[in-house]
Amino acid sequence: MPVMARETGKKVIAQNRKARHDYSIEDVYEAGLQLTGTEVKSLRAGRASLTDGYGFYDNGEVWLKGVHIPEYDLGTWTNHEPRRSRKLLLHKEEIRRIAGKVKDTGVTLVPLTLYFKDGYAKVELAVARGRKGHDKRQAIAEREAKREVQRAVGLRSKGIE
Repeated sequence: MPVMARETGKKVIAQNRKARHDYSIEDVYEAGLQLTGTEVKSLRAGRASLTDGYGFYDNGEVWLKGVHIPEYDLGTWTNHEPRRSRKLLLHKEEIRRIAGKVKDTGVTLVPLTLYFKDGYAKVELAVARGRKGHDKRQAIAEREAKREVQRAVGLRSKGIE
């Protein structure tokens, strides 16, 4: 029987772009996901949504809730529930660190990216603090000012002023 080559590299399935706008990111962790077979097949087809997802700490474990992985089209009665809670696979020290940070008020766990890394499903989980409306405006202004400076530097290096 021939041996199949192992999948390598990073293949992004879903991103939560709005999270970086709505939250100020404090820490980012990479966690594995405990999935069923039909969930993996659905993810390999590139179907998932992180928009309503969040993480929570419960009894020494970290869980991901609200992430939508649609049912696998060719699945049978063994298909999964699209928005079920999924256990995150992290080291004990990381779980302890996350638990300490989540105890603070106003801090939440937000999934940023869902991807395959070397054949394993992973999620990039951020410890984040919610932003108010004025904070969002300030962040946008800072980003635009930074972009303007980069543009001016680029034009200057090309000899255009």
